[in-house]
Amino acid sequence: MKEVKIKIKNLSLYFNYIQALNDVSIDIYSKKVTAVIGPSGCGKTSFLRSINRMNELISGFRYTGEIKIDGINIYDREIDVVNLRKLVGMVFQKSNLFPKSIWDNLIFAPKLHGVKEDNKLKDIIEETCRKAAIWDEIKDRLNENALNLSAGQQQRLCIARALTVKPDILLMDEPASALDPTSTAKIEELIYELKKNYSIILVTHNMQQAARISDYTAFFYLGHLIEYEKTTKMFTNPTNQQTEDYITGRFG
Repeated sequence: MKEVKIKIKNLSLYFNYIQALNDVSIDIYSKKVTAVIGPSGCGKTSFLRSINRMNELISGFRYTGEIKIDGINIYDREIDVVNLRKLVGMVFQKSNLFPKSIWDNLIFAPKLHGVKEDNKLKDIIEETCRKAAIWDEIKDRLNENALNLSAGQQQRLCIARALTVKPDILLMDEPASALDPTSTAKIEELIYELKKNYSIILVTHNMQQAARISDYTAFFYLGHLIEYEKTTKMFTNPTNQQTEDYITGRFG
């Protein structure tokens, strides 16, 4: 039986007078990869950032509707946003590493959340780097500047860093769009492995990528959720003509 991890109901997002999302309702399932597709400006990233409340960092933001994770409304006043962002990790389109050592990048979040002992930090770093399939490449380079790594390695390090605080959910905003095909393949393999333990929402412009690695796909257009379905059905027999036109490259 499918377990609903995130339940979104009648969600609308506004930035000053601009409406970014319009009355979106969707169930995101536990330990699945959900791809979010649609042309630029359709609301994909705003949707993603609503799940860890990052839109609130933008002046003029407001919302209506609700988002529940494990049955708890994340916009309730009692919710600790720092703890929410621990639960909901995020990986951005371009790696956002600090210009510091690999070690310093990886220990930043655990130390922020109260882990001080070196032996515990070492265990966390090795565990998460193994999960992110980068440990063997960096284990002898922990004191090097993280920005010396290749673009693909930097992105996998960002994923490892997101895992250090043991999130349940990973948000990924086009994590491979700036990478070469070999690095992209590694990220895709990694996502496929990570879904055994995490619920993943992946924004992507790459239709082939969505078809290869996601279990479900949501198609957004002009702030509306047009269609949400199992990826196999979406890419072989979409219900909506707009979905078929976008997937087949007739627009977007």
